[in-house]
Amino acid sequence: MNDPYMPRVIDPYLKEMLEHSGAVLIEGVKWCGKTRTAAEYAASMISLHDPKHSKSYLEMANLKPSVLLEGDTPRLIDEWQVAPNLWNAIKYTVDERKGKPGQFILTGSASPHDDPTRHSGAGRISRLKIRPMSLFESNESNGSVSLGCLFDGRHEIGASSGLSLEGLSSAMVRGGWPGLINMPKRFVMKEMQSYVDSIVNANLSMGDGVQRSPTTAREIMRSLSRNVSSTVNMTTIKRDMAGDDDRVSDKTVSSYINALRNIFVVEDAPAWNPSMRSKSAAVASPKRHFVDPSIAAAVMQASPERLLEDLNTFGLLFESLCTRDLRVYSQTLDGEVFHYRDRYGLEADAVVHLLDGRWGAVEVKLGPNGIDKGAESLKRLRDKVDTDRMSQPSFLMVLTATEYAYRREDGVLVVPIGCLRD
Repeated sequence: MNDPYMPRVIDPYLKEMLEHSGAVLIEGVKWCGKTRTAAEYAASMISLHDPKHSKSYLEMANLKPSVLLEGDTPRLIDEWQVAPNLWNAIKYTVDERKGKPGQFILTGSASPHDDPTRHSGAGRISRLKIRPMSLFESNESNGSVSLGCLFDGRHEIGASSGLSLEGLSSAMVRGGWPGLINMPKRFVMKEMQSYVDSIVNANLSMGDGVQRSPTTAREIMRSLSRNVSSTVNMTTIKRDMAGDDDRVSDKTVSSYINALRNIFVVEDAPAWNPSMRSKSAAVASPKRHFVDPSIAAAVMQASPERLLEDLNTFGLLFESLCTRDLRVYSQTLDGEVFHYRDRYGLEADAVVHLLDGRWGAVEVKLGPNGIDKGAESLKRLRDKVDTDRMSQPSFLMVLTATEYAYRREDGVLVVPIGCLRD
């Protein structure tokens, strides 16, 4: 690894997991930096995708997998899902070594086919998801506002972001892919087009082994791109991609989206269902997102300049970028990112809910004109939550593309995405 390593938010989390678990599985979409991060902690490694050795590795995995596990520890098994039977071999090896921590690191770009004989790995193999880089990791957020501090009640914020709309637009088209961070802008769109091509032509079958139509896959990705940051259902996606053509069924659309999910390209935000003071049915549909907004931009062939001319699309991709960064920052806090919307239209674009029950609600607004509206929506949500059964929110935040971070008189926080960190 000759390139300087760019630190990731999950680094301390991974280090701690290796100190307590026999093996750690790092999962995530191709090109997000799994192998580079894992290699920082590995003492030896093999890559099952190495074209020089992949055939012999696969033969050995079938005949005597223990041979592939020999080496200095932690031993990195890159793209382990290519030889799924290694999973049980690793589990048994961890047992044989008396549960000694830090024996193996596995990386995987797809969830392998279901195998009823595969052990769950519980107690031996811990899981860690890695996503494309957040703006803080790519050095485009100055990190002056910490999500962890907000959850701890430290709300007296005051900072400014140096991230312009032009810089933000470029970041959305480039995405959080480590290999593109320092690439000249004129090559970025070509690289992202190639990345989408690889998804529809090759990678899609990795999750379930089913060969699929690249044309249908691209049409579904195009519909998801147009509907990013929305709660559209399968029928709407089918109608959007095929019009009145019934050759594509809801079941087909669902199977393609599941395949995209299995290779970590799609990562929807599930609906949040809190305890409310009054009956107000929450919308159960997930909000559609790719793991990185650059995928949607590439599918739509949107350049940074074009996005600046189409603020509606810019706003939808901005919300998706904010969701990505909130996921990265909340991960080490044991948090998940949801969305909330009820049948009356009350919503929060993101709800960060921690394992210990703490939560914070976020409205995403591109410019200053939406801040008041976002704050009012958040306060209405806070007042509807049954705090006899749930805690008060740790914070209410309007996440923006504006310049200044501050606390309003009503307690709502205004935070530029260019200031946020874990």
